[in-house]
Amino acid sequence: MDSHKPKPLLNKSELRQIKRSRTRVGGKKVITDDVKKLKSLSVTPDLPAEELVHYYKEPIWIEYYIPRESRFAYEIKYLFVKLIDVEARPAPQDSILREALDKDRFIDLMEIIRLHPEREKLINSSYVNTLQFFESISSGYQQYIQTNDPHYLRIPLYHTETLMKREPSLASLEFLGSFTLHNLNWLIRRLNRGAKEFSLEDETISVLIKRRNEYWEKANLPEDEDFNLFSALFYEQAFPHRGLEELDSDEISDED
Repeated sequence: MDSHKPKPLLNKSELRQIKRSRTRVGGKKVITDDVKKLKSLSVTPDLPAEELVHYYKEPIWIEYYIPRESRFAYEIKYLFVKLIDVEARPAPQDSILREALDKDRFIDLMEIIRLHPEREKLINSSYVNTLQFFESISSGYQQYIQTNDPHYLRIPLYHTETLMKREPSLASLEFLGSFTLHNLNWLIRRLNRGAKEFSLEDETISVLIKRRNEYWEKANLPEDEDFNLFSALFYEQAFPHRGLEELDSDEISDED
């Protein structure tokens, strides 16, 4: 099963770099004092529009000081996180998830209950306190199917974020697989295609970054320096104090 816990913020080396830096994001020190590097970061990856559908886009506020002009400059650039599909476990497990992946389908839990009445008791007991969220998700999804308007997918997206925090459940371990994470990717892609504005919680973005990094490492892909910097900026902006307590004060003190 996929873990939905956020990736640890930054390692000790990165934390030291943040403390030593003179460049700031949202008033907080960040990973580099190279203003030229920050200004040169591309706003959008060099990818065709149809490929950008498969990325989550998170705005990053950048603030840096320009000594020669004695002023601060502010820019918004974007962290683009590639969406990594979940993997179904070997057959006969995860048959529903495998079919959804193969056919690019959303997994509507209420429809699953209707199609698999023998699993209704397991699903109801696994989601006894959250079934109303799945009912709301199903309603929004059905409205999308009827109208083809991705506006109706916003609430399902936000409910799915909430439900991910409760996974894995007994039903997902025994029957459904990592269906909430699959649904999250599916919803993001549909909202992207419909050019609908939306934003995710910081912890959800952290999950997406973790999965992207794990995929990059497993596939032995070349490092993307811009992505590494953007993700470090995101973590420092989203979780400015998290992890600092792990270092002794003398380890993270500023250099003279």
